[in-house]
Amino acid sequence: MLASTLCFGVMAIAIRLASHTLSTVEIAFFRNFFGLMTVLPLVMRMDPAALRTKQLPRYFVRCVIGIFSMLCGFWAIGHLPLAQAISLSYSSPVFVTILAAVMLGETVRGRRWAAVAAGFVGVLVIVRPFSHEFTGGTLIALLAAVLSAVVAIQIKQLARVDAANTIVLYTYLFWVPISLIPALFAWEWPQGIVWLWVIGAGLFGTGGQVLWTHALKLGEVSALTPISFIQLPLVALVGWLWFNESVDVYTWIGAGIILAANAYIAHREAVLLRRHATTAPVEAAKPGE
Repeated sequence: MLASTLCFGVMAIAIRLASHTLSTVEIAFFRNFFGLMTVLPLVMRMDPAALRTKQLPRYFVRCVIGIFSMLCGFWAIGHLPLAQAISLSYSSPVFVTILAAVMLGETVRGRRWAAVAAGFVGVLVIVRPFSHEFTGGTLIALLAAVLSAVVAIQIKQLARVDAANTIVLYTYLFWVPISLIPALFAWEWPQGIVWLWVIGAGLFGTGGQVLWTHALKLGEVSALTPISFIQLPLVALVGWLWFNESVDVYTWIGAGIILAANAYIAHREAVLLRRHATTAPVEAAKPGE
């Protein structure tokens, strides 16, 4: 999880550097293209039968929403202070909890709803909608988090039928051509070291996803989630050293509230999963059922 977090942090820094000369839509295309190049060697070792799917329409919808989320998130990284953009991206699990109750019918009880409410308080502290510091750019970052939550729910639905590697492969196969269409209208070939930034965004972004998946297989979400928060001070430090950005106290306070809410939501989900795993065999053994 630590390696995954560092990969995502490097990806954000690479996107910020590339955004100095390239448009957001073009950066998204290169991130997806080089991400696909990274994924293909891993997928080619799989049994071809495991890569078949009957959910292509769902993949298309999931990938269109994912591209919009990516474009909003990349724009925020390129135009907002890095720490603020990353802090608002951490609000996505709060929206996932809400959407899981609405779209998947999952039971969310009082303590998790309290954590969701706390997460919203953290978002308001960062955005400060009624202050002079409020900008529309923060709403774009927040929209990226909401759309990312929708994508997370869609992945849960796809995972009921397809394997994880199948989902990853079809995601990139759709992402590349979909992201190419808007990129063509703003096309400009990367020059010099900018190639390093766009290739790095693809490699580290995909590497972060793979490492994150393996981390969740090896350990509990509640124990691993706090490690991912290391990304925030990392990008804040880089923003200060490289881009002369300062982080105001409201961003730190709001981020702390959001991260605490996320940690509690992850903890409760882990507790409920363990409880379900303990009781399921007993319920399955009940006579007459």
